[in-house]
Amino acid sequence: MHSLTDQYPRALLGKHQLIMTVLFTAFFSLVFLLISIPYTHNAWFQLGRGELFLFTVVFYLISLSIICVSKVGLHMMRNARNFTFLHYILWNIAEVLVIALLYTFFTIEGDKFGIINLKSNRFWPMLLSAVLYTLISLAIPYILCYQYFLIEEKNNTIRLMNYDNVVSDIPPAPVEDKRITLFDNSGVLKFSINSENLYLIESDDNYIQVWYTDSTGEMKKYMLRCRLKTVEDSFADSNLVRCHRKYIVNIQRVRLLRSEREGYSLELESDSIPQIPVSKTYEQAVLARFNSRV
Repeated sequence: MHSLTDQYPRALLGKHQLIMTVLFTAFFSLVFLLISIPYTHNAWFQLGRGELFLFTVVFYLISLSIICVSKVGLHMMRNARNFTFLHYILWNIAEVLVIALLYTFFTIEGDKFGIINLKSNRFWPMLLSAVLYTLISLAIPYILCYQYFLIEEKNNTIRLMNYDNVVSDIPPAPVEDKRITLFDNSGVLKFSINSENLYLIESDDNYIQVWYTDSTGEMKKYMLRCRLKTVEDSFADSNLVRCHRKYIVNIQRVRLLRSEREGYSLELESDSIPQIPVSKTYEQAVLARFNSRV
């Protein structure tokens, strides 16, 4: 069970997750509202022709635009250090209130111009009813999407850790020859390398770029669709250390730890790799791992 003060999973604020959440919410809310129309005297939605249908379409599109803008804001918050479950809940409550106010405004204005004719158009009863229906329309799809993406994230982590189940013609490696194996978001094995040859993993939104040396010692890069958080969770007991929101480094390949005015930075054992910054969030963990390495 998550605490309200726990950090919200950053992986669930990616572009793919938020786009799918918006699409599913749009479909669910439309179906729910159409089904609930006969059972409420405060609903004026209507399909067909005429001014009321146009009012319905305009309201639905504006509400969907509000959700889209909100999700863009959430995506921008994915790198915030202290974005917690409480912040996420309050963010979504704000969505509900804005859309409920929009519905109330449409209802009152529509009644004023003779487009809507409800039994009661008092502001507060109308607003409370709108809040209830909006809450149901958004909360259910949000919870379902959260559960689905959380399970997907855990499955990807399990796939990354279960390399022993992969059929390969590569002879079994010695116990000390630890390999780093990376799967894409579809669970397909894409990359496998001796941990000693891996230098750096760099994040680019839902993609990562792996810096490594091949059999000739030449530095190369490999990109695949996978989240840096998944790699961090999967190889927590290895030489891979998160030092920044964009970087994971192989601590055994760190040549020098620099202390500068802006903070610490890492110099790796390759001149082709620029210095890697160490953010305040990961500073103590990097220092501990660097000082304890053998």
